[in-house]
Order: sequence, then C-alpha cells, then structure tokens
Amino acid sequence: MQLLIDNIIRPAPNVTHLLLKFDLDMPVERTVLQPKFYYSCMKVILDILENLLKPDVNALLHEFGFQLLYELCIDPLTREPTMDLLSNKKYHFFIKHLDTICIAPLPKRNSDQPLRISSLHQRAWLLKLLAVELHAGDVSSSTHREACQTILSHLFGQDMLEIGGGQAMSPFSLQTTYENAAIRTVSKSKVLELLEIIQFRCPDTSSKLSNIVAGLKYDLQAEDILGNPGNSGKGGVYYYSERNDRLIDLASFHDKLCQVCNLGSEVELIDVRETIQQLLRWGWKYNKNLEEQAAQLHMVTAWSQIVEVSASRRLAMLEDRSEILFQVLDASLSACASPDCSLKMAFILSQVALTCMAKLRDERFLFPGSLSSDNITCLDLIVVKQLSNGACLTILFKLIMAILRNESSEALRRRQYALLLSYFQYCQNVVDPDVPTTVLQFLLLSEQDNEYIDLPKIDKEQAELAHANFSTLRKEAQSILDLVIKDATHGSEPGKTISLYVLDALICIDHERYFLNQLQSRGFLRSCFTAISSVSNQDGGLSLDSLQRACTFEAELALLLRISHKYEKSGSQVLFSMGILWHLSPGRVISSQGGLRRVETRHRRDMATDIDRQRMIVTPILRLVFSLTSLVDTSEFLEVKNKIVREIIDFVKGHQPLFDYILRVDIAEADDLRMEQINLVVGILSKIWPYEESSEYGFVQGLFGLMHALFSRDLKVSSFAQSISPENQRNSELQMFKLCFSLNSYLYFLVTKKSLRLQSSDASSSYPTSVELQQPTLSLLNSLLTSVTTALERAAEDKSLLLNKIRDINELSRQEVDEIINMCVQQDYVPSSDNIHKRRYIAMVEMCQVVASWDWQIILLLPLSEHVLNIILIHLQESSVASDSTLITKTNTYGAKYDPEQDIAFLCGKLVPALERLELLSEDKIGRNLKVFHRLVTSAKEIAIQKLVL
Repeated sequence: MQLLIDNIIRPAPNVTHLLLKFDLDMPVERTVLQPKFYYSCMKVILDILENLLKPDVNALLHEFGFQLLYELCIDPLTREPTMDLLSNKKYHFFIKHLDTICIAPLPKRNSDQPLRISSLHQRAWLLKLLAVELHAGDVSSSTHREACQTILSHLFGQDMLEIGGGQAMSPFSLQTTYENAAIRTVSKSKVLELLEIIQFRCPDTSSKLSNIVAGLKYDLQAEDILGNPGNSGKGGVYYYSERNDRLIDLASFHDKLCQVCNLGSEVELIDVRETIQQLLRWGWKYNKNLEEQAAQLHMVTAWSQIVEVSASRRLAMLEDRSEILFQVLDASLSACASPDCSLKMAFILSQVALTCMAKLRDERFLFPGSLSSDNITCLDLIVVKQLSNGACLTILFKLIMAILRNESSEALRRRQYALLLSYFQYCQNVVDPDVPTTVLQFLLLSEQDNEYIDLPKIDKEQAELAHANFSTLRKEAQSILDLVIKDATHGSEPGKTISLYVLDALICIDHERYFLNQLQSRGFLRSCFTAISSVSNQDGGLSLDSLQRACTFEAELALLLRISHKYEKSGSQVLFSMGILWHLSPGRVISSQGGLRRVETRHRRDMATDIDRQRMIVTPILRLVFSLTSLVDTSEFLEVKNKIVREIIDFVKGHQPLFDYILRVDIAEADDLRMEQINLVVGILSKIWPYEESSEYGFVQGLFGLMHALFSRDLKVSSFAQSISPENQRNSELQMFKLCFSLNSYLYFLVTKKSLRLQSSDASSSYPTSVELQQPTLSLLNSLLTSVTTALERAAEDKSLLLNKIRDINELSRQEVDEIINMCVQQDYVPSSDNIHKRRYIAMVEMCQVVASWDWQIILLLPLSEHVLNIILIHLQESSVASDSTLITKTNTYGAKYDPEQDIAFLCGKLVPALERLELLSEDKIGRNLKVFHRLVTSAKEIAIQKLVL
C-alpha cells in the first residue's frame, strides 16, 4: 500500500498505474477502470474497503486504502477515471461508509488506543475523499450528480433540489422553524454527529518530564536529550512515522539514556534500569498521545474541508440552506468555546464558522431559485431566510464565549474578529440593500395582497435586534474591550487593523455612548491620536511593512470618522476638542513631496504607489477633516473668534499644495478616487473659506475655475462610451452633480452672507485676463440651471418609466426583459441560459437600483436648482447687477456701448424657457412635494418676464 501511495506522483506510466490496471497503452487519464472484470490491486483494495472486516487487525490496511483512493482522486492524471469508478452505481463508494464507520463511536483510549488513532485517520481520509467528489465532481454527468446529491443528503439530512434536469434524492424531510432558536426539533445531521465524535480532550504531549516523572534522578538528562536540536536528524532520538508524525525512537532514546546514566553499585544499577524503564514507558505513551492528537486534528481538518466545500460549491442543491448553515455555525462556535478544544482545532473551527456566516449573508439576497412560478412579486425582494432574533443572539453569545476562551492567540482572534464583523453586517439589513425603501413602499402600494408585508414591523424587529446585540456585548464589554484594545495597541499590523474595525463596529451599535466613553476613559483615543501623528511615509514608496502600517492608519482614521458620523456634532466635538487636527498636521503623510508629484513624471511602479497612498492615506484624512466642518455654524459668521473655523483654515493653509493640486485636476480625466477628493476639498473650502479674508492662497480662483469648467458643460456622461458601464455612468453623473452642489453652495453663501454680486455675462466681466480668475456670471448659472432642468426631466421620466416596468414585470416578454438587463448591467454579468423567472427577478432588482440612482439625483438636483434660482432671483429683484462686491476692487466694462439692461433682458430671455420646463415637473414622477419649489420658480419667472417687457 505504501508503495502504491509513494509512486502515484512519479512520471506516468509508473508502478502504481501498472498494478492498479490503468491502461498503459493510452493516456492514463482516459482509462476506464473495471476492477470487477480484471484481477488487480484495485479489485483487492475495493473488496477490502467494501466490508472492512476485522477492523482491529486490519486497521492500518483500511486506513491506507482510503488514503490511496484519496491520493488517486487528487492526482491530475488518475483523478477522472478513479472518480468515475467510485461514483459508479455498482460501488456507491462515496456514501457507503457514511452510515457505518464515520459515525460509529470511537474505540476507547484506555483499551485500544492504536485502533482509536487509526479509526480517526480512516474517517479523515474518507471525508477528504467525499470533499474531493463534491468539489471536482462533474454534475453534468448523471452519476456524479447523483453521487454529490446523495453525499449532501446523507451529510446534512435535507431535501434536495432538482439540479440540471436530474431528480435529486430526498431521503429526509425536515420541518424547521426560526421562531425560537432555543427549542429546535430538527433531527441531528451526520455533520453534527461527526463534530461531536472529535470533540474530546486530547492527552498532553508536552516533552517536559518534570510533571510526569517528578522526583526521578535522571529526568533533567532525559529532557536535555529530547530537547537537543542535534538529536532530530539521522541517528537522533526522533523519527517520522509513515503518517509523517515526529515520534520518539524508543531504541535510540534507550541508548542515549544509557550513555548519560552513571552506573555504580548494584543498587544504583537497579535504580537506573527502573528509571529508564519509566522514561521509555513515558516515551511510548508520548508517541501514542501525539499520534492521537495528530489524528484528531486530521479528522477536524477533513471535517472542515467537506463542510466548506459543501457550503461554497454545492449548497444550492439543498433545501433549508439557512437552517443548515445556522446549525453548523452554532455547533462550530460551541466546540470552539469548549475547554476540550485545542488552539489548533479552534483555529480550524473558527474558519468554518466564518465561511458559514459569509454564506448566510449570501443566502439572504440570492435569487429565490426554489420558486417554480413564472411570476415574481415585491415579496421576492424581501429576505425570507433571515434568522430569528433569538438565533442571531445565540450566534453572538457563543462567538463572545469563543473569543474569551482561556487558550487563545492573535491569529485565532483575527479569525474571530472577522466573524464578528460579518455577523454585524448580517444583522444590518432585512430588505435587500440594493432596493431603496421608497421604491419598496411604492411596490407595496401596487400589490393587491400586501397585508402580509409589514415594513414597520420589520424595522421594529431590526431595532430590537440592534439593541439586544448592544446589551449582549455590554455584559462582557470589559473583557471584550481588554482583548480588542490590547490587539489594536500591541498586536501585529494585521491584528491592529482588524481590531480597529471591530471597535468601529462596536461604535456602530453603541446606543448610549457607552463604548465611546470606554475608549476615552481607557485612553485609547489619545493613543490612537499619537499613533496617527507619528506616521510618516518616506518618499521612496510603500514597502510591505509601510503598506501594512498604512492599512492600520486607514483603519484608525475610519474609526475616528465613524465616531464623527455616529454621534454627529457631539462626536465631531469630541475629536476636535482632543486636538485631532493638530495630530494630523505634523505628519508628512499628505505632503507634496510624497503624495502629490504629478503622475506623468513617475515610473509605472510609482504610479501604483501613489494610488495606494491616495486611497489609504490622503482620502481618509480629507474625509475626517470634512466631517469636522459639520461643527461650523453659518449663524456664527460674524463671530471672529470661531476656533473651529480658524483651526480648519490653518490646516488647509498648512497643506496648500494638496488642496491646490486637487482643485486643478482635470475633471474630464478624473477617476472615482480623484472625483471623491475633489468633492471633499470643495466641500471643506465651501464651508470654511468664506471666513478667510486673505486671497493670497488662490483657493477662491480655484473654486471659480471649477465653476467655469463645470457649469458651462453638459454634465451628462456620454452613454456611447464603450468603456463605461451603465452603473459607472450613473455614478459619474451623480459625482458631477455633487460637485456642482458644493460649488453652488459656496457661491450661494458668498451672495447671501458676503453680498457678492455677479455680472450678468462675460461681456460685463471686470477681468479681461485668464478665465481662471473670472467670477462666475449669471449667464453661467443659467447654463447650469438648464443642465439641471434637463437632468431632472430625464431622471423623473426614467424613474416613472422604470417603476411602471417593475410593476408590470410579469407581463414583459423575454425579449423585453433581456433588453432591460442589457441596459442596466454588462452583458457578461448574467448568463443568457437562465430561465425567464430568474431573468425577471434580475431585471426587477437591477431596475430598482437604477430607480434608486435617479432618486438620489432628484434629491440632489432639487436643492441645487433652488440655490441657483435664489441667486438669480436676488439679482433680478435688485433690478441691476451690483457693481461692487467684497472680492472685486472695481468694475470695468468693455466699451461705452455696453448696456446692462439689455444684458439682463438677454439673460431673462434664456432663463424663461428653463423656468417654464421646471414648472411642468410632476410631483407624481418626481416623488416629492413641489409646492414650495414651484412658488420659487413662478416668482423668478414673473420677474424675468417683467424684465423682458421692460
């Protein structure tokens, strides 16, 4: 058997291929094995493994037989013919022993430990063999499909779905409920029985003899022999068994002991012999205990493989998938928190739990494939597989116990922290997050049978779960925070990063400022500020170590930003009062020497480094500074001693190259990262720069230059650009309008608070030099208003059209559904072979996302148009353009023939058509109350018409 196993990897054809009767006259992978018709080693092995006779005598033979079949199934050459053979109906090998040796009780350690060890290995190889079939089996073949279905059915005890036209086996039918997690009546699956089998405390394998042979005269010499690195090689006291376990060579150990023991009188000789015998007995027991520990770990690994492969690749074949995942997750966490669970086992079980949690999240928003009807409703957009609050809290409680286990390590806690973050994300949404609530409410109103849909009840249950999560965590908050803060402060860089995101998640569910107060009282926020101020990236690029530190730095800023957003102004006030701006300023993380050299002067490698720096350092800092601008109150404009404004202005002045560079980025070539930075910089400057009287920094000219670049252009992104997906196109348009909103808000502030008055057109401008120095004009604002009006009309029309299509989704033909999918998503995203039900579902969800995008545009465009109208209205009501402003020293004109009244009349002539179009906007299509908006439009139109008449 060992010969066969060792030779599998040798070049083909080899002795293993010959003895197992692979046809050596043709490529090995094309062989059709028929062991029942030919006398071969394969026939003998299959006969032995079919009955597993005399297990106490043939244990190793059975064990290596299973290992041989596993090695054949993972070898690239022998995999296909071997798996075809084992999945054949004549053998049913893959499921033959699931009901026998797999779940049979283990032999007792005291009575037959070698058989116990071999039994564990047999089950491990068998489970790994089944995992290979689930992973690599070709389900398009009826034999492999049936084999996979039968394996899953036996493992999880669940009904099967029909896959690929084949009828699945359904040996079990489970009635499950999520109403009460504490009283489940589901029959136990074999997966859980297998996990129970391997949950036992393994004997200690420590090589220290002081606690085992205490008082013996030569225990220290024995420890020196076993601990000497020189004794590990050839001729040493250790050897590797056929299972690759590092064991003590008892004969060599005996010889070494004899060499170091001093032989004196007859009495001493007897004492030495007795001591050596005790040490050898300990060595034999050490070997067996180590073998048992390795066997247990082997079976845990195999169990984890079959569970993870089933969850990742074959879960769609099962009914009640969420229930299965919950059971495995619950059992894994219970085992992980058990005192019998070793550190290595806990690590493996935590990874299984992490996989199950991730699949639970996926299950909530997957297409409801079990529905057979061709019709879909808004019910399909609501998650029906959400675990009950009781089940969720069970997961959280057991996860906390697993994190707080006595024997732990940072590597294990990193897995558990990732699981905790995944759990919090699972608890956040009941309704598909891609479907906005406003759209769902519209659909509910159009449903005839909507009495079973109660959104307020869903919201209430979600609020109750959030509060229960907080209460559960608060009970163990001191211990949890001790661990997380320790890892965030003294752990490795990856450990620090994920620990910071755990603290971020705790802030998210903080209902009473409890966790914020804890972070303050423990001094963690202060240490976080100190760590931020100490960051200094070298100009030469980001090495692996500095990149990991940059990830931690990004997580630190994300935590502070979460505090600012979660607690709103009070959170921002906490950060500001602790001097966050002072800690950000000394660092060189966003200096012009490191992050702002122009891309065209760099090598390609430096460009990638700059992208990392911009994404991980510069942008998070700008986000944090922008969040602090929420503390700026425009009502305090005349208050000179506004400390918040002064400190933010000082920060901006200290990083003038950064702000100046971003303001001058070409909008037409800006990617998503640059567009976000431009929006952040403009947002910061629009809030605080009106308080600054000095004009030496050039920011006003930069903002005015952006206005000229944006307000006069068509803000719609070309839909003919083949490289831009529909989703990216909508996002780009939204970013453009956000930028226009920020710029216009700044201009609105100047007009209303600082009495800035604009010229009506470029012909009346006081700056005959470069466009960048010109103020925006009323004509430019009118151009922006025209673009916004067009965008509002398009958004309202498309939103209304799509809502009607969503409502009539079941009436649309396949061609119409395909056109919708092609319009909303990229062609290769959705396979054309999907049935009409699934394609209607996809089209419905995609249309809901597009409607949400139009809704966001409408929410942004309405106040933007109001600001533009108010600015124009102020100027029209004054009957003439102001000739002076706080930012202009004097007004010049181009020639004596310039007529301001004629210029105003010309402006009004272009303004009235846009106002008339805005008057026609329908509340039904916009989805907003437009009474106040229409009054503003009417007032502006009346004055504009009066100017035309005059």
